[in-house]
Amino acid sequence: MKVVIFAGGMGTRIAEESHLRPKPMIEIGGKPILWHIMKHYAFYGHKEFVICLGYKGHMIREYFMNYFLVNSDITIDTKTNKIEVLISKSDQFSVTMVETGLETMTAGRLKQVQKYVDKEDFMLTYGDGVSDLNIDGLVKEHQAHGKIATMTVIQPTSRFGIVESDENNVVTNFVEKPKESGSWINGGFFVLKPEVFKHLKDDAEEVMWERQPLNDLASDRQIVVHKHSGFWKCMDTMRDREELEDLWVNDPKWKCW
Repeated sequence: MKVVIFAGGMGTRIAEESHLRPKPMIEIGGKPILWHIMKHYAFYGHKEFVICLGYKGHMIREYFMNYFLVNSDITIDTKTNKIEVLISKSDQFSVTMVETGLETMTAGRLKQVQKYVDKEDFMLTYGDGVSDLNIDGLVKEHQAHGKIATMTVIQPTSRFGIVESDENNVVTNFVEKPKESGSWINGGFFVLKPEVFKHLKDDAEEVMWERQPLNDLASDRQIVVHKHSGFWKCMDTMRDREELEDLWVNDPKWKCW
């Protein structure tokens, strides 16, 4: 099953890094977060990717064009410019990179890659979030219900910890970033049937996937949620990046490979 990844946004909320590179190329543990996402899917056997490019997309192209050599032991004969690959440590990814425009909204980006995925069910995610989601479980649930879309939902943690106190206002405990009670949000890991493209209108370039298309699918009762209670983290700000970097060093919760 192919995996479509949105990787064209400008990442304005993490401008400290994104003014130099596209957000999916910001590194965690010396590797782009995009690589971490792809490794997650590849662990479950999904190694065909369609990447929707936009802002500084040439940097993503260059990364994968050089991927094999960068991840191999090589000998170069500088006289003849002959390159001999000794040992390859490269991942077995198949990566289709599609220029979908600088200003294009997410629904428009998805519509532009239709010709690469519209003959079978496929997965969709964003190039800035990692999770320990069981992809096999997600796909199995999608195949069982027969609806057009399966959307992973998660319970976000509070940005701030909670202070607990007793009846005399004496502090009794500190709770680190608790889950928000009862609320579930879009976690960004989808499985979709090709019929989803019927919900992408001609003006999709100006439409967010998260708005009209998902609202229409919901109105038609064509979305089933897959509740994920495990680890999930979106790299939206420098604070998020720093937290992910710290986790990578001490407890990489999303690393399944």
